[in-house]
Parts: sequence; structure tokens; C-alpha cells
Amino acid sequence: MALFSPRRAPAPAVDMSRLPRHVAVIMDGNGRWAKRRGLPRTAGHAAGAETFRTIATYCRDIGIKYFTVYAFSTENWKRPAEEVSAIMGLLNQYLREAIEKMERDRIRLHFWGDLTPLAPELQALCRETGRISEGYDGMEVNVCLNYGGRDEILRAARALAAECSAGLRCPEELGEADLSAHLWSRDVPDPDLVIRPSGELRVSNFLLWQSAYAEYYFTDVLWPDFSKAEMDRALAAYQSRSRRYGGVDGR
Repeated sequence: MALFSPRRAPAPAVDMSRLPRHVAVIMDGNGRWAKRRGLPRTAGHAAGAETFRTIATYCRDIGIKYFTVYAFSTENWKRPAEEVSAIMGLLNQYLREAIEKMERDRIRLHFWGDLTPLAPELQALCRETGRISEGYDGMEVNVCLNYGGRDEILRAARALAAECSAGLRCPEELGEADLSAHLWSRDVPDPDLVIRPSGELRVSNFLLWQSAYAEYYFTDVLWPDFSKAEMDRALAAYQSRSRRYGGVDGR
């Protein structure tokens, strides 16, 4: 059952010995944040980018191993060209900063999604950060860029179908692990906790396969206002639940 955070309640204590291994976030609410302040939507995306830096750093500092964010979906191309350009510009800036800091922070940065529609310069930056990341052993940050959960599953199914057609696999012997091995997330454990800010109660085509048994945390706080205290609320809510994976509650 979804839990909603009180907007002004003190952040609860978090047991740092029982943190989720993998946290995923749908970074939503940038546009509404800007509109409420009479600002252009691009200002909301800039504020959201700063929140991403803050929360990613906090997750690294407290010991979360994997942090995945929904940055740009396959459907987001429908937005105004000015807004799409601003988002890509912010990503370009972030990657240049990340490359400078990766040696210090030891963060592994990977991208999930089809990068081919992106500008060549941005594609090159994504490849460069991935190449640099291979030598690090710190927290892994996964940025879902031009990503859609249905598209990801469809690509995996097509790859398996091609292997079967070529005689490399037998359809009757395929299992969940075979499909998982063809996803963008193939080397990463499934998310334990998925966070959706902004008051929306949808998964919005995000990690559809991987989040089958994830715990969800919904809050009406808009992403640019999402703070370390709000992250603590999400973590505390996660720790209050019993994850049964279809079994019986052992408490």
C-alpha cells in the first residue's frame, strides 16, 4: 500500500544498517514547481537537476549502492522543443562536471535507454562517462534517458526471438532470467524502493519489469523541493514494511 509523507512532520529516524540496496526515483514535478513561482518550465528543470545532485550525493554518503533516476522518457519528446533542449543542455553540463569529479567520488555512471536520437556530442559524453566508470567500485548511478519500460521489454523480447529464430535458444526453455539478461539493467539488482514525488500515483512506464516486487513511496512534494529529510521519510517508510514477495508475513 502506498504511504504518503506528511509535508511538515519531522523526518523519522532511519536505521542505516537496513538501507535498501537499490533506490529508484521518478523525478517529477519540475514544471509545476516553476509554474507556481511564475517561472519558465526550464527553471524547474534546472532546480530539479540541483536536487538530483543533492540526493545522489546523500545516497552515496549513507551507503546506498545503486541509485536510478528517470530523467527523460521515450514520450518526453512530445514536449516543446525549447524544454527538450533545456533538459539536454542540463544533462550535457552535468556530464562534463561528472567527468571531472568521477575520479574523486568513484561513482559509476551508466545510461539506460536508446541514446541514438541524442546529439552526437551528448552521445559521446555518455559513452565517455561509461568508459571511465568501468574502473570504479563506488555507488552506481543509472540515468534513464530516452527510456521507456515497455520499449525496454519489447527490445529484450525481440532479441530473444532473434536468438530462437537463429536456433541459438529453445523458446520452451526460456525463463525470467533470460529476459532480464537483455534489459538495460541486466547487471544491476532490481530496485527495492521506487520513489514518486509530485503527488502523481502512476508508474509512468518506469522499470516495469524490474519493479515487480519493489516498495513504492508516493509524496506530494515536487522534485525540486525533495530534500534529504524527505529521502529519510521514504527510507523510514520502506523500513516499516514487510517484504513478502508473494509469501506469508513472518512478523
